[in-house]
Amino acid sequence: MGAAVPLLDTHRRHHYRVLALSDQVEPRIYGPHLRRIAPNVDFIVGCGDLPYYYLEYIVSILDRPLLYVHGNHDRPEERSGGVIVAEPPGGINLHHRVIRHDGLLIAGLEGSHRYNRNPRYQYTQREMWLLVLSLVPRLVHNRLLYGRALDILVTHAPPFGIHDGPDIPHIGFRAFHFLLRRFPPRYLLHGHQHVYTQTETTRTRLGITEIINVYPFRVLDLDFTPPPARP
Repeated sequence: MGAAVPLLDTHRRHHYRVLALSDQVEPRIYGPHLRRIAPNVDFIVGCGDLPYYYLEYIVSILDRPLLYVHGNHDRPEERSGGVIVAEPPGGINLHHRVIRHDGLLIAGLEGSHRYNRNPRYQYTQREMWLLVLSLVPRLVHNRLLYGRALDILVTHAPPFGIHDGPDIPHIGFRAFHFLLRRFPPRYLLHGHQHVYTQTETTRTRLGITEIINVYPFRVLDLDFTPPPARP
């Protein structure tokens, strides 16, 4: 028997507009001009360390799906009446999942490098390797079924050596390079590393993957146009 032929994914469009955010409440977003700043977005991506009320506001104004991962500073919020909110209401938590959304194959990995004893949203390099390797069966399944493993990877921390910092809390994860080599998405969106000057690198291409630091927000037009056929 010959090799299985991947299905033609007719649901994935060539272009998507995304509002991606991380790490800081931005007055331009948390205000009356949000629809003007982020018009016609297809979905919202939260890359961590954002208050849940902020994400909830954005979803309520734009009326678009929210896909997110947690950052190392995320904590439950207490609302009126003592109600505890542990996740952004109405959002889809991508952590340690590979999902199909609006024709796109999207995965997520939360948190930062471990730097204290807080158990929430911190991982050693080994722990992140285990999480990454456990995604492999689903990624292989996607490749067999659709001819590609992944379109977008959403993380809080960046890959090791790309947009990361020298201190332990801001070191990137080495295991992400494995994903980018073996199952390269078209885009990796991350936060965690704050940007203070215009000279800092926030977009890097590695193979077919464009790695983008979205801090504090970006309106991104993501292109999934198939590459030209080889002669």
